[in-house]
Amino acid sequence: MAGHFETLPGGGAAVALDDVEISILRSLAVQLMELIGPGDEPAKDADPLAALFAEGPSKPPSDPALKRLFPDAYGDDSEELRAAASDFRRFTENDLRARKREDALVVVRALDALSADAAGEGGAVLKLTPDESRAWLGALNDLRLTIGTRLEVTDEEGEQLYRLPDSDPRKPMVMAYLWLGALQESLVETLMS
Repeated sequence: MAGHFETLPGGGAAVALDDVEISILRSLAVQLMELIGPGDEPAKDADPLAALFAEGPSKPPSDPALKRLFPDAYGDDSEELRAAASDFRRFTENDLRARKREDALVVVRALDALSADAAGEGGAVLKLTPDESRAWLGALNDLRLTIGTRLEVTDEEGEQLYRLPDSDPRKPMVMAYLWLGALQESLVETLMS
């Protein structure tokens, strides 16, 4: 099972992770939450209907990684499409950001619980419910998109990533990118079985 998700009875998935893998995953998930930002949570006494119609940003983020996580809905080929994309972003981005933050938080909480349960044992088996598995899948995808954007990975160089020399400064992040991809693929296969 090491590094490969397996199906749990009743749904969900499990994977064995060592302490280093736990630490890397937790660190990346925390960094993802920091990148996405804290969000604008409505005050507890705020009108729920007003919160439902709260407007978000109307322009795409300037950070390339955030732009990849929150792309325009329609492209920008014409003024009409740019206006439609702006409206779509204004009414959906806050919810999308909240979901992405929540997915990353599910990862952090699961890893924190795992670390507490397996203190000093060198690793443990992470067991996820079906809902947690969905959140993990979303977070793994967001992490790969973010790292891939930072590394400027293209489809054409995908195979070359496996052959980077150790002297390449991108190698540690490329290894994380490839590992996250393998975890994501394993989780998808597990959930589909």
